Amino acid sequence: MLTYIVMIEPLSAEDGAGYLATVPDLPGCMSDGATPDDALRNVEDAIEVWIDTAREMGRDVPLPTRRAVISA
Repeated sequence: MLTYIVMIEPLSAEDGAGYLATVPDLPGCMSDGATPDDALRNVEDAIEVWIDTAREMGRDVPLPTRRAVISA
């Protein structure tokens, strides 16, 4: 299985709190969770569904890009 970079960020209280996990290489691929670990586990399922759906539709699946790790 390919390994994609996942960005995890906290959600505001207005957005339901918790954490949002997005996959920049797969447009629209995201999930959330109560904790960063929950969000990461949930987005793993979202990645699988995203790739399966793209293949079923005959679309290309982007390869993961390499990015520098940035911490703030």
